[in-house]
Order: sequence, then structure tokens, then C-alpha cells
Amino acid sequence: GKNEYDLLVIGGGSGGLACAKEAAQFGRKVAVLDYVEPSPQGTKWGLGGTCVNVGCIPKKLMHQAALLGSALKDAQHYGWNIAQPVHHTWSVMAQAVQNYVKSLNWGHRVQLQDKKVKYFNMKGSFSDPYTVRGLTKAGKETIVTAENIVIATGGRPKYPTHIAGALEYGITSDDLFWLKESPGKTPLAHYPFVLHLYEIIVYISLTGTSSDVSLECAGFLTGIGLDTTVMMRSIPLRGFDQQMASLVTEHMESYGTKFLKRCFPTKVEKLESNRLQVTWKNTELGTEETDSFDTVMWAVGRAPDTETLNLETVGVKTNSESGKIIVDDCEATSVPHIYAIGDITEGRPELTPTAIAAGKLLARRLFGQSSELMDYDNVPTTVFTPLEYGCVGLSEEAAVQCYGSDNIEVYHAYYKPLEFTVAERDATQCYIKMVCLRESEQRILGLHFIGPNAGEVIQGFALGIKCGATYPQLMKTTGIHPTCAEEITKLHITKRSGLDATVTGC
Repeated sequence: GKNEYDLLVIGGGSGGLACAKEAAQFGRKVAVLDYVEPSPQGTKWGLGGTCVNVGCIPKKLMHQAALLGSALKDAQHYGWNIAQPVHHTWSVMAQAVQNYVKSLNWGHRVQLQDKKVKYFNMKGSFSDPYTVRGLTKAGKETIVTAENIVIATGGRPKYPTHIAGALEYGITSDDLFWLKESPGKTPLAHYPFVLHLYEIIVYISLTGTSSDVSLECAGFLTGIGLDTTVMMRSIPLRGFDQQMASLVTEHMESYGTKFLKRCFPTKVEKLESNRLQVTWKNTELGTEETDSFDTVMWAVGRAPDTETLNLETVGVKTNSESGKIIVDDCEATSVPHIYAIGDITEGRPELTPTAIAAGKLLARRLFGQSSELMDYDNVPTTVFTPLEYGCVGLSEEAAVQCYGSDNIEVYHAYYKPLEFTVAERDATQCYIKMVCLRESEQRILGLHFIGPNAGEVIQGFALGIKCGATYPQLMKTTGIHPTCAEEITKLHITKRSGLDATVTGC
């Protein structure tokens, strides 16, 4: 055709890069446009998208830093002599994490070169359905034309701009992972001799789909020794099983994260000491309260990054409420040769592996004679809070809604990981729940696990559930002893029975 490229991908995150590289395997001419608009606080990063730079990767590494802190406490019970108190140095961790992320940025660029994908570090906007105008940081313009265009620009954290001081004084997850100095240290220019607890407040709002990010951040910040408060307007972990969500926050509270429930902030002001004074309303008591913190982090949801794409001009339809792009089962938008994948698409999970898989499958359908569609059912995921929560399939609420409470059976157990015994760690919130259909076959609808290494535990079971596993099949599965995962193969108490679900004996 007349167009320069067979495929142009706008957005160099997990989904966009996977799609571009897969299309290049078929010998097609492919280009990627990627541009990181600095955050309101000026943070910017390289190629690779949210997951690599300001999401899963730095988050999991900082979560690991916090887990090592609790391992140091456990170690003493196991005979290790560790000089107390132990201290954590943010800058050492941050530097190491940031260096690793930079190596991933470099790796992505090299891969694109190897696969002969043209990379433009430019911000793209549509001029017509086949033409995208790219702008460099310096304002230099390049016109790119393509037969097929994939939009994969993802999302960015929202700011509650209606709250005075929110934008000026707050940060988001976009900034946290790139801080050089601890968020618990105000530069105390005026009072070098003032000693105070380093305090951080994280605010989760009603609409947030990012409450998992905020709880994860609050969890590891507490774990590395910072005094952290989470303010929540409504429920934690919206969209997740609410019984599990409560256990996750309960565990965090017992390990020192403070929660201000049913509160919402009204303003943020800077004090002379450089600390930030937050004023909030407590909706339960109808009172106004105030306190000061070193850092205020907003976690009020993510907004799709579409403003500058000029979608209306070419007729790409978006959901007026969420701003996300409406796609069909083939990831096609309302314009035939324009597609969208990943966090930017309406009604899809905001997860890296689904974006990658959707991107690869799309490239295969476009250029490899494939007809296979992405299957968004039974997608496993894990929340990396201090006590991890992994799940696959339906929450108990969703199962009740779909099938009715009379038609589902819930098996559950409170268990104690062997490692917790000697360490005298509290296992109150270590809990497993399996939601099954009640009919003869008892097909497993959902599996929920709270405990150490939840992601590693759930991953294998996700295959079983994808294959239509039933409760009797699970009961025929031999457990590996002694593990936490084996407790799933021993689930036998139903909620309906009303019996105590605490596991006893080995």
C-alpha cells in the first residue's frame, strides 16, 4: 500500500512492545511511538511503560525489601544474632531498583533494534485514520503513515484536582519509585535538630482502581520503617473479594499501618517546617480533622492517556465516563484498522500479562493467519501487600450474583504457615477460600489465597481452573508437605456447615 508501515504502535509499554515485536517476527514493517510526559512533579523515565518503570517491577522489588526486614526479625527466633536496631537506607534501595529499571529500558531498545522495529521517541496524535503526527520534546515533527494502528498508551495516576494543594504538594506512584531520598524525610532546613517520626499519608478514593497499588505502597513503606497512614473514603481493593480485602487491611493494621476509614481530604498546605498539613472530613463522625506529614501520596485511580491522541477527529469511540477506548473481542475500535490493547481499553483488566498476550494475539491475527482471540476469563492476579493476596476466577460476591447463594459451595480454611510457628508470627489472616458450583461436578469458580508467596501458589492452580477443574479432582491431588499451597488440597469445611475452619495438626 501507499502507507509507510504495515503496523504503527502508539505506546511502548508491555502491550505495545509485545504487539510490535510479534508483528516484526512476521517480516512486517513496524514502528513504535513512545513518549513519557513528565509527572506534575517532574518525574520521567525510559521505554517500557508503567509496569517496568513505575509499576509491578519497582513495586515488587520494594515489597521484597520490606519482606527482608521482617525476615530479620524472624531470624532471631531461628538462632541468628542480629544487632538491633536494624536500619533501612532508602537511597541504597532506590538506587539499586532504579539501576535495574534502567537496564530494562535499555533491553527494550535493543530488542526493538534486533527485530528491526523503528522506534520514535515522540508523542503521537492522529491527523487522519492512517496518519499519525509525532512530536519530539524539542517540537520537531515527523509524519508516520500505517495500514494498521494499535493504540497502547496505557494510563497515568489521577490527581484529585478539586482538593486545594493536591497537585502542588502531593506525589503519586509515578514519583514514589524514582525518589532519591526517603519520602519520610522532609528537608528540615530551618530545624536541623528537630527529631520526628517520618510520616507518609496515602489517600485512596472511592473511584480508585488503584487501591491495590496504594495498599502495596503503604505496606512496603511501613515495612521499611516509615510511619504510614492510609486514608480511605470507602472500601479497600474495589473489585476484589471483600472478605479477603478486609483480611489484607487487618493484617496491615496489626503490623503498624494506620488507617483513617471513611475520611476524605479537603486541603493540603505547606508548613514552615516544610511538612504538609492535611485537613480531612470524617464522614462517620461528621468532624473535621488535621495532621501533618512528610509526604502525601494520591492513589485515586488511573486515567487513560488519550487527551493528546486526537481520537475524536478520526472517530475512535471512547466511554464518556471512563475515557477508555471501546473495543470488540478482536481489540478493534470503532475505526476498522485502528485497534487498542491494555489499560486503555474499556472493561479489560489493568494487568501486564493480559496486555502482552492481547498484543501478541492481535499481531498474529493481523499478520499470521491466526483467528485466536484473547480470553479474559479466569485471569489470575496477586496483590503484593505485606501478607500477599492471590486469586483467580470469581469473588464470592460475583459467584453469588451469577449463580445465587443456594447454588454455590464455599470451602475455606484458616491455616498457619510452618515458618510462622518458630518465629512466633501471627497467622490470624492466613486464609484460603474456594468458591465452587454446588451441583454434582462442583466446578471451581474462584480460588483466593492470603499468605506468603501468594502469586507462586496461585499460578499453578490457575492452569487447573482454566482447564475446568472440579472439587473432587482437587481432592485427588496430593499436597506437597510441608507447604502453604498444600492447604488448598485439604479444603473440606464449607461455610454453609458453620464449622470452625481453623486447620489443626500438621
